[in-house]
This record gives sequence, C-alpha cells and structure tokens, in this order.
Amino acid sequence: MRNDLSIISQWIEPQSRVLDLGCGDGELLHLLTRDKNVSGYGLEIDHDRINICVAKGLNVIEQDLDERGLSNFTDGSFDTVIMTQALQTMRYPDKMVEEMLRIGRECIVTFPNFGHWKARLHLAIKGRMPVSDLLPYEWYDTPNIHFCTFKDFEVLCHQRGIAIKKRRVVTHSSTDAIGAKWLPNVFGETAIYHLG
Repeated sequence: MRNDLSIISQWIEPQSRVLDLGCGDGELLHLLTRDKNVSGYGLEIDHDRINICVAKGLNVIEQDLDERGLSNFTDGSFDTVIMTQALQTMRYPDKMVEEMLRIGRECIVTFPNFGHWKARLHLAIKGRMPVSDLLPYEWYDTPNIHFCTFKDFEVLCHQRGIAIKKRRVVTHSSTDAIGAKWLPNVFGETAIYHLG
C-alpha cells in the first residue's frame, strides 16, 4: 500500500461517511470499509477502474469532476471527503477544495510536491521539465495541469480561510526523510493535508 493511503486510513474515524474522489481501483475505500467499517462511496471516471471497484463490492459512481464538480451532493453529506494524487489534475483545484469542504465536515488531499529537490535540480541542470518515478510524464502528455508546492497550497488555504488540521510529508528515501523534517518544501515528495 502507498504510504499516503496508510496515513490517511489512520485519520479516518470508524463508522464514518466517506467519499473518495478519483478513487482509482478502490484500494483506499476497500481498506476503510474493511478495517474502519465506513459507509463509503467512490467517484471515478475510468471504466476499467470502476469495474475493479464493483468487483470488490464498493459503491462507485462514474463522474467527471471537472465537468460536473460535486453539485450532485448536498452540504454536509459526508464526514470526510478524500482526494489522493488528483488535485493537481483538476481544472480548478481551489474550487474543488472548497466544494470538498462544503459536502464534507473535513477533507484530506494528497498531491506531489513539484518543488522537490530532484525536480528543481533536473530543471536547473538539464533545462527540461523532469521525468521521474515521482513525475512519470513528459510535459506534453501529463495529466498534471497545476504544478504546486507545499508552500503554494498552504498560501491558498490561508487566503481562503481553510484550517490545516494536520500535515504529513511522505518521502521514499531515508535521505529525503531526514531533510523533510526541516525543509519539507524541498525534500518532501508527497503532501498529505487534513483540512477543516
């Protein structure tokens, strides 16, 4: 299991109502349903991933978040709304966070840190947008349309009056883990924000 999903599962209250946006193959929702007895729904656009979710017995709705948003949900429908590794692919990520907090008491988002030292170094030395395990796309075919750092996201939250309840920084190497404690915007690879 991905590190960010393991951390998120620790933040979810048992028997709560959860909506997982861009739920993929339902890995997180399946874990939460099994281990935390949550009442959960997933939203996904990819047919193959929807079929995997259905095979796992998950409640999943086919929905394009950029086209429809979350207008089909009423205020306070869920305890927690989750979006992992998809916020940077949204046309209007700021509006999406606000909508997540409208329909959920709280929300959890994760996204890659485009200010990570490897991305900075690659751009500085090679003069090209980085392609790596963290960012495995070329500039012309990437689903990531908004490149943001931890600081960028925290400024957005401050400007919109969104409370950051918790923040965790995930790294994949021990070298980055030491640096992420002191300089998360440089050494952190993935951000996990718990918002209220």
